[in-house]
Amino acid sequence: MFNMTFEELNGDYSQERMDTVATALEEVLTSALPQGCITVGVYEAAKSLNVDPDNVVLCILATDDDDVKDVALQIHFTLIQAFCCENDINILRVNNTRRLAEILGGGGKQSGNEPLDLHCVLVTSPHSTSWKDPALSKLNRFCRESRCMDQWVPIINLPER
Repeated sequence: MFNMTFEELNGDYSQERMDTVATALEEVLTSALPQGCITVGVYEAAKSLNVDPDNVVLCILATDDDDVKDVALQIHFTLIQAFCCENDINILRVNNTRRLAEILGGGGKQSGNEPLDLHCVLVTSPHSTSWKDPALSKLNRFCRESRCMDQWVPIINLPER
């Protein structure tokens, strides 16, 4: 351990930090889901953002390797990111839609066996309470620190389980 360079130590710290953030994201999603505080889908998210942007506490944009070439999706992402930045909504980018589908349950399928559009997921605050979730606080702090390092949309790796 004492023979490690600063870069190696920093890399270990960064990986540990990313694991912590990924765990916090999973906790936020699993606690928001039964409360009905999840909006799934690019179109549904846009409608929700238009109606009540002050209620949105987190925007998650998810892609897989195939999605990078989807120009229409990238345009949607750009518009959603701009809107979220304008309205002070924290944004995370997730690179594993399959794992996101597992976390949200249903394996990414909706009724009728149609695939869910997991490219955009909004987490909203329950109307009945002001949501004080330690995991959400971790994500908010991570987003704030990322913005200070000019990473406006940090990318999170959701590891397979």
